[in-house]
Amino acid sequence: MSKEQSGVVKAWEATVRKTQAAKKRANSIFGTISVAHADDENEDDHDRSSRGALQEPYIAEKVLLNGDYYTGQWFDNLPCGQGKYLWTDGCMYIGEWNKGKKMGRGRFSWPSGACYEGEFKSGYMDGNGVYTGPSGDTYKGQWVMNLKHGYGVKSFANGDLYDGEWRRGLQEGHGKYQWTNGNHYVGDWKNGMICGKGTFVWNNGNRYDGNWEDGVPKGNGTFKWPDGTFYVGNWSKDPSEQNGTYYPAGSSTEQNLEWDPQDVYKIHLSDSQICPGEKVSILPSQKRLAVWNSSKCGGEKPRRMSVDGRVSVGIERPFDRLDMWDGEDDGGSDGNLMVRKAIEADLLGLHVEEGFPKCLPIKVPKVVKRQGETICKGHKNYELMLNLQLGIRHSVGRPAPVASLDLKASAFDPKEKVWTRFPSEGTKHTPPHQSSEFKWKDYCPLVFRTLRKLFKVDPADYMLSICGNDALRELSSPGKSGSFFYLTNDDRYMIKTMKKAEVKVLIRMLAAYYNHVRVFENTLVTKFFGLHCVKLTGATQKKVRFIIMGNLFCSEYIIHRRFDLKGSSLGRITDKPESEIESTTILKDLDLNFIFRLQKAWFQEFCRQVDRDCEFLEQERIMDYSLLVGLHFREVSHNGDLIPSATRINSGGLFFYPFLHIYTGETENDSGPRLSRADMDHLLLDPARWARIRLGLNMPARVERTMRRNDCESQLVGEPTGECYDVIMFFGIIDILQDYDISKKLEHAYKSIQYDPTSISAVDPKQYSRRFRDFIFKIFTEEA
Repeated sequence: MSKEQSGVVKAWEATVRKTQAAKKRANSIFGTISVAHADDENEDDHDRSSRGALQEPYIAEKVLLNGDYYTGQWFDNLPCGQGKYLWTDGCMYIGEWNKGKKMGRGRFSWPSGACYEGEFKSGYMDGNGVYTGPSGDTYKGQWVMNLKHGYGVKSFANGDLYDGEWRRGLQEGHGKYQWTNGNHYVGDWKNGMICGKGTFVWNNGNRYDGNWEDGVPKGNGTFKWPDGTFYVGNWSKDPSEQNGTYYPAGSSTEQNLEWDPQDVYKIHLSDSQICPGEKVSILPSQKRLAVWNSSKCGGEKPRRMSVDGRVSVGIERPFDRLDMWDGEDDGGSDGNLMVRKAIEADLLGLHVEEGFPKCLPIKVPKVVKRQGETICKGHKNYELMLNLQLGIRHSVGRPAPVASLDLKASAFDPKEKVWTRFPSEGTKHTPPHQSSEFKWKDYCPLVFRTLRKLFKVDPADYMLSICGNDALRELSSPGKSGSFFYLTNDDRYMIKTMKKAEVKVLIRMLAAYYNHVRVFENTLVTKFFGLHCVKLTGATQKKVRFIIMGNLFCSEYIIHRRFDLKGSSLGRITDKPESEIESTTILKDLDLNFIFRLQKAWFQEFCRQVDRDCEFLEQERIMDYSLLVGLHFREVSHNGDLIPSATRINSGGLFFYPFLHIYTGETENDSGPRLSRADMDHLLLDPARWARIRLGLNMPARVERTMRRNDCESQLVGEPTGECYDVIMFFGIIDILQDYDISKKLEHAYKSIQYDPTSISAVDPKQYSRRFRDFIFKIFTEEA
């Protein structure tokens, strides 16, 4: 026997010993129960089926081959009705079942002593329920998909109490927090922190009424003392930004300040921290159930199935189980690696749900090296390209005073535009050229010049990208709106033709857009660099309006998958067979087969920024925008299969992710230097050190594969499969120039008659924003 086989046999024997020990534990708890051999059980079930006994639920008692125990109502080889299931790790569920899933009311308990009692849906804590943690934390309220969502009351182990609204597992909305020392806060919350308007009352009678941000006063607010004295002004942790007026009791005139407002930050709030609460070690929906199939399968040895009908993907052979124990790669082929991982998933119970298609390996699509058709002489849009390049060179190169970031309102006036004539023979200010005479219009030139400065765009590089010797490339087909897209040769900028209505929308919202991108450096909304118009002279008098934007996917990394996501289902699928999908194909909501996992600090910043951007778009009455996502997969086999990522490793209490690299801009063929575990731990704890990484750009992340049911075509978010991949992510919010005008209102009214109103894109901006955010916060999660 070889050394490798000997190791496999030892591992297998260890598995048998563990299983036997688990059976003994089950017997000691529930009494001695006979465990049928798989073939015997199969025959018993077959005989029972032949007698017609499976037409209604019956009471069953089973000790499964992996040591799990179930007693309760059973139907068609599935728990159905009232039943109790005990896992070998000590977790237990007592309650209602439906087709093998926890469904209805029940109680789930953990070996730590924690328990949840309440409503379940499809295995998730969903509905009204009470969770009690091992240290005494208690939450009573509403749940959605294992997360606190809706109204709920949480009592913390230290005596603190929160009573209010929750969203995605965190305090968000209106709520009251009571500290054990007598202090309390009533007001707005966001992402688990005090944020918005609210009132904080101290146990000595002092109180603060006003605005908050990230748990501290920020903006306008008033601090009051019990005797009537108060201080009103602008609040900030930065003393240079703090200013206000102090009014003593019984006086309406301001007096000299005898009190430092910074004491609120340094002293008053220091003993009133928000409890983070407890995290659940494993969720009820993650506990997989496994039994033997009861059908004969033509006399063959039955394959192992999950209790909800999911067939295992591997054949149970002891020699295939090595990787489950030693975790080492034997240097075999990528195909063997995939088989071993499939078998490990089988042994661990990581199966897909009933009704899912078989989980096949994912292949990267055909990589398109150069996207679009180069506009050469003879192309129908060749003259238009020359006109565009001449106009840009004139606009950017024109002398102008140094622009301040503080622009006057007149700079945003819709009438603020400059016309320039470009005759073929040239003028004092324009060069001679070979194309026909045309006119050039710059919209709000000072604003866009300042935006380019704000976005740190070098004028010379900008001009060279668009107006250099290299021609533009036209994308193969126009978008749904009928607009054409052009790419610069270096892929840095995208030029899109626009309708007159879109120009009007952009000019109308330009001041708000400018203020938004100036305040929020990590905004995800499209970056605009210029708005122009070419008017051809002669009989046609044709006008072509276009906007210049940043290209989100300009990177040294190949973008393997692209998704355009809105959160709606009607028509949101790519009408292409898998064989025709290329790396440049834009997939849609119903094509999405991943959820995206971001490191904690980035995930929190992502949630905050999506909220800010959506609030801005909602205020501007914008809808129909989408999140454009690009994925570069780090590990691809020689035959084009994606290679799942390694399991994370616990290193001294901190988690090390083997897939993360330092991205230093090396070429695609260079793997780049890797970090040590200690360096990675520091990097994960301090995301500010990720020098080349920005929110939505060059972001190391992990994606988890999902699968949709065959019988649920409109299911937007599939079920996680546990199969993860290491990626570099790119994402941003695009198409932000569609307002909710009369045409969109009519479209909404017409489609609402034929389809579910929640499934269509054309909805009111407020509803669109809410639906978009709900969807995005389902597919983006924090890396556990």
